[in-house]
Amino acid sequence: MRAVAGVFPELAEAPFVVCEAGWDSLALDVADRWIFKFPKSAIAADRLRGEAALLALIRPAVAMRVPELELYEQPILFSRHAKIAGAHLLADDYRRLDSAQRDRLASDMAQFYAELHAIDRAASLAAGAVPVHPWASADALRRVAVPLLPEALRVWALAIADGWEALPPDPFGDTFGYFDGHGWNMAFDHEAGRLNGLYDFADSGIGPLHREFCYSNWIDRDLTRRIVRATRALTGRVLDEARIETLSGVLRLSELTQQAANDEHRPLSLQAIAAWVRGA
Repeated sequence: MRAVAGVFPELAEAPFVVCEAGWDSLALDVADRWIFKFPKSAIAADRLRGEAALLALIRPAVAMRVPELELYEQPILFSRHAKIAGAHLLADDYRRLDSAQRDRLASDMAQFYAELHAIDRAASLAAGAVPVHPWASADALRRVAVPLLPEALRVWALAIADGWEALPPDPFGDTFGYFDGHGWNMAFDHEAGRLNGLYDFADSGIGPLHREFCYSNWIDRDLTRRIVRATRALTGRVLDEARIETLSGVLRLSELTQQAANDEHRPLSLQAIAAWVRGA
C-alpha cells in the first residue's frame, strides 16, 4: 500500500484486500473501486506493459467492458484500473443459470470474440502482440504427462496425444485473440445472471482461432457449445467442436507437462485432468 499511497495519498487510509495470487503479479483491491497490480519479476513487468498496450487497442474495438490500465513507473512499476464489478464464474455457478442466461452469456462471448478477431493483425503486431505460448508436443505429452497419470486416464491421454499429432493446421488460420476466456477472468453478476466484463489480457496474442474456444470448457462444455452456435449465427464461421475438444485435452496435458516437477501445482493439474475426463 505504500506505493499506492505515495501516488494516490487520498487512498492512504482506504480499505484494501489482497486478491487471489496470480502467476505474474500481486493484485490489490483498494476501496472496492480500484485494482492495482504489482509485477513479481522483470518478465512480469514486461508482460504488464504489454498488456496495457494491447488493451489500448482492444478496448475501443469491443463492446465488452475490459480494463483501462494506467501504468505508473515510480516509486515502482504498477498498474491501476477501475474495478469491474462481479465475481468469478465457476462450474457450479454456471449450472445454476437458466437456459436464457446461458444463451445470453454465450452470445456476449461470441460477440466479444467476433469483434476481437476482427482487429487488424498488423495493428495488433504494432501494439506488441506476439505468438501465443506453444503447447507441448505430442511426444512430450507421451513422455512426461502420461506417466504421471493414473492408469485409468492413460488411454485417454494417449488418444489426445495421437489426435494432437495428427491435427491439421487450423482451417481459419491464426488470429489476434484473448486465449484466456475462462471463468477466473470473468466479472460475473450472479444476482442478475449476466457478464459485466473480462480482465487479465496478458496472454492475448496471435494464435490458431480454434484455440480461443477451449477456455470456456473450464466452466462447462455446454457453454462452449452455445458459444460455437452463437459464433456461427453471428459470423457464419462453422467451428469444429471435435477440434476444440482435442485442443482442450492438449491444453490440460500441456499444463501437466509444465508442472511435472512442481510439487505444489502438479496435483492441481492432475485433479483438473480427472475432472475434465469425468465431465466428457
